[in-house]
Amino acid sequence: MRPLSLRDRLRWMIIAVLVAVLLPLGLYSYRRTLTETHELLDGRLAQSARTLDVLIQHAGIDAVRRPEQGSLVVPVIGREDEERLMHGRTYEVEVGYQVFDMHGRMRLATANLAQLPLPNTPISGFENYHFNDYGWRVFTLVDDAGGVVIRMGERDDSRRDITHALWLDLAMPLLLGLPLLALLVGWAVRRGLRPLQRLTQALASRAPGSRQPIQLERAPQELQPVVGALNAQLERLEDALERERRFSADVAHELRTPLASTMIHLDGALSTHVAPDTKTALVSAQWGLARLARRIEQLLALARLEAGAAAGQRGEVDLVVVAMNVIDELAPLLGDSGVEFAFVEHNATLKIQGYEAALAALLRNLIENAMHHVPAGGQVQLSLGRNANTTVIEVIDNGPGIPAERRASVFARFHREASSSGDGYGLGLSIVQRAAQLHDATIELLDAPSGRGLRVRVAIPVAETTTTHS
Repeated sequence: MRPLSLRDRLRWMIIAVLVAVLLPLGLYSYRRTLTETHELLDGRLAQSARTLDVLIQHAGIDAVRRPEQGSLVVPVIGREDEERLMHGRTYEVEVGYQVFDMHGRMRLATANLAQLPLPNTPISGFENYHFNDYGWRVFTLVDDAGGVVIRMGERDDSRRDITHALWLDLAMPLLLGLPLLALLVGWAVRRGLRPLQRLTQALASRAPGSRQPIQLERAPQELQPVVGALNAQLERLEDALERERRFSADVAHELRTPLASTMIHLDGALSTHVAPDTKTALVSAQWGLARLARRIEQLLALARLEAGAAAGQRGEVDLVVVAMNVIDELAPLLGDSGVEFAFVEHNATLKIQGYEAALAALLRNLIENAMHHVPAGGQVQLSLGRNANTTVIEVIDNGPGIPAERRASVFARFHREASSSGDGYGLGLSIVQRAAQLHDATIELLDAPSGRGLRVRVAIPVAETTTTHS
């Protein structure tokens, strides 16, 4: 699973914190408001009952209705008529009251509560009833001095409507606000991390070998130490690479001159009349110096690649021209080896974006490595081509090959196969591997098409700006 980016992590953490804070606060506010609302509605019932009691005491219970006249029922209009007359809902059908004398006879009631029976022993306080398919919240006021029992009631669905309204009022801002808040948080985080994006672009566009420090306009305080540390590290890295490049150049100069001078002296000594034993010793010394010179060249080539000498700015390189130059350079080796060499070019020019020195080192070491593993009379073939997405370099020989289980280890430095007939030190494929890495290329060691030998295949990805002319 791909890890979350810093931007996504910050966004989700902020949203999680907001939800963790706002949701409990919303629930607490809802419960608190609901409790206050129920207390307010209960207080309204109690206040209405006491108000009606005061009015009855001033008028007298008999003024309301004489016992022999029966109870007086106050009509209550229905919901539809109420909405038509009042141009809106007034909840008249959902509230009502009853008035009893101390003998339990109803003297006054609204139509919607007229059939609610009085308990045998009425007690002042709140009660809940289920009557006519509705739940009712009823407040009973027993006034012994006035000789009346007053009951004020309110239907539960009226309170449920208020509860639902509270849910909507509290939940809708969360339901609508959280997605909007998530978008705003994402925008804020993206904008806040924009300096990191600018730093990434500055690093990506930095030319290899450049000693210019990275500059960020209006860099945040938290990022300034990072930029400073990066500049210091890049400066140290460039200094180290420069020292290695100078060391490689100095070693090459200091070693080549005495080796060349020694070889000249040996050639001069061999051209004179010397004893057979002395001549054999001189030939051995000459052969040893040639091996030493070759190993030094390989070590220097590897050092230059490791130090990034070939990692300058990429440019357009004609791979066919590079291959021809390498073949010309190796012509003496190819002529004296007794090995048949063939160069197959599928394109007159094969241009890629790369490093010419690294590609030359790659081709040179592939050819030399194949020559060292093929006995006299063998065959080595260099092939260059391109398919839709890659430029392919193949070197095929008909030597003993490399067993599949040992192919992964041959790229290690100073590794030599027992079948090698040359005088190498096992650095050739290490140089090939490093040069391939500079071009994001892949290397495969395969069986030769004939079934005997080795096929080394290097696939270099084609850049968008690369063109082919055939």
